[in-house]
Amino acid sequence: MTILIFGATGAAGGSVLDVCLAPADVAEVRAIVRRGLPPHDRLRAVVHADFLDFSPLSEAFTGVDACFFCLGKSVTQVASEQEYRTITIDYAVAAARTLQQRSPAAVFHYISGAGAGERSRFMWARVKAEAERALIDLAHAVCWRPAAIDGKPSASEPAIYRVVRPVYRLFKPFRSLYVSGEEIGLAMLQATREGIRGRIIGNAELRAIAARTHAGMRMPI
Repeated sequence: MTILIFGATGAAGGSVLDVCLAPADVAEVRAIVRRGLPPHDRLRAVVHADFLDFSPLSEAFTGVDACFFCLGKSVTQVASEQEYRTITIDYAVAAARTLQQRSPAAVFHYISGAGAGERSRFMWARVKAEAERALIDLAHAVCWRPAAIDGKPSASEPAIYRVVRPVYRLFKPFRSLYVSGEEIGLAMLQATREGIRGRIIGNAELRAIAARTHAGMRMPI
């Protein structure tokens, strides 16, 4: 498989990237980033600034089997709802549209969030749900709703996440409340292998899909 990743320098995306570089059936990982990544023989990092226009990157989107869209910001890190909508919806839709044009058979995976809902009283949850609907309508995307993510430490994450991450691990026995970044990557890969499309998948099912990964391809979770 050839995998395209967004958000590879983030907490969730960094974990997903590490998972994708491990199994034998992943031939190449391409990462669209704003800054470089450490070299790896199966990784091609493509530095790009405008996440609303991927037309200069047609080669990076060509011949792809799946796109793992892990890019996002906490609502606490943005100045306005419009900025949050741009990052959460517009960036993802631009990537999905370009993927359809260059690799029409590829599957688009989108990290949403537990609690997303169009009628939620929380702005972030409504915006996430709108993104899910747009991506499923556009690209028959798989939208993942993880709960508390125990991801790879990232310089871009809110400082509070570094403090509460050890607390998250207390919830590991509860399949609906905790997920590791590695499990997200395993689940995305396994869903791609199984041909899952056009669905919203909650945290407990995400962990169940990750657990189905072939033993020879698994990482510790």
